[in-house]
Amino acid sequence: MSVENITTERLYLIPFTRKLIISIIDGDYEDLINMGLNKGEGWPDEDAIETFPKILRNLELVKEPTGFESWIIVKKDRMTIIGDAGFKGRPNSAGEVDIGYAIIEHERKKGYGIEAAQSLVDWAFSNPEVKTITAKSLLNNIGSARILAKMKFKEICRDEEMIHWSLQNEIMDATSW
Repeated sequence: MSVENITTERLYLIPFTRKLIISIIDGDYEDLINMGLNKGEGWPDEDAIETFPKILRNLELVKEPTGFESWIIVKKDRMTIIGDAGFKGRPNSAGEVDIGYAIIEHERKKGYGIEAAQSLVDWAFSNPEVKTITAKSLLNNIGSARILAKMKFKEICRDEEMIHWSLQNEIMDATSW
């Protein structure tokens, strides 16, 4: 199954591949350059570097990207990488997937996070297997919580570190009764 890039008004979302993420982990950006991409100011940041091994583990579970792994977020105007977003694997037996996203500091508060996350939510809900998308945001990450609330995610609960969120596929809800 080949996954196509997602295009929004200002962004491209490009699925990570095993080869690409291994190169990035090794500090080799030649593949990105050959794709016509430029590193954004401060990319990869500490959060991205911490996430890369998790992305690789998810990609090792599949032969090729399914879309339910992670995506590179690229600003169209200069083909600049500004972050990553994606899911933590295929839908579980209840039809749930968990979404996460990160934008480099230099590009935050410009609407890129919600644009990328909304495009992935739309993509996921186009798959009949997906009934619910969950997310987590750190208690002190007001920006991430604001994005999830704007996207109509509902706060489910809080623990010592995180707010837990959920969004139902309204189309599925409407057709399931």
